[in-house]
Amino acid sequence: MKFRNLGLAGVLLAAIGAMACTATQTQRSPGEAVDDTVITSTIKASLVKDPTTKARQIEVDTYRGVVQLSGFVDTAASKSRATEIAQMTKGVIRVDNSLEVRNTDTTAGTMIDDSLLTTKVKAALIDNPKTKARQINVETLRGVVQLSGFVDSSTEKEEAATVAASIAGVKEVHNELAIKPAS
Repeated sequence: MKFRNLGLAGVLLAAIGAMACTATQTQRSPGEAVDDTVITSTIKASLVKDPTTKARQIEVDTYRGVVQLSGFVDTAASKSRATEIAQMTKGVIRVDNSLEVRNTDTTAGTMIDDSLLTTKVKAALIDNPKTKARQINVETLRGVVQLSGFVDSSTEKEEAATVAASIAGVKEVHNELAIKPAS
């Protein structure tokens, strides 16, 4: 009798565990998260190997097979090539290219100022209870802040832009945040 109850308890625990691992509409299952990580890593490695792209300029995020490319690049050719590389990667459903073509040459002082702004924006996003800062990438070039990544709602997207714009020294905010696609 004791073993039957133990068996039933084990089955119940397994069922509860399976339910806990089930993803909601805006959450990924563990398998999806691993798949997205593999896609992101593969794209980043391909960007490093490609002579047209400067991988350090390109942020890659993946959510359920949808890839978002963001950041500031030097040339239209680099932007275009990054899209091609992402599209050729196994498991990619769609590529959203939010890369901005701009002259990325900066002085050491400007680079330090941009790093400081990025840090201030990230800290403000962490402090804001309406935004999930870990889901939001922040890139800054000469005072222009670009937000990218996947967030749960349009409210969170708008709040992130408001937070970034409120930071002293931010000249402009380009909000490239995408709403997580429902499954």
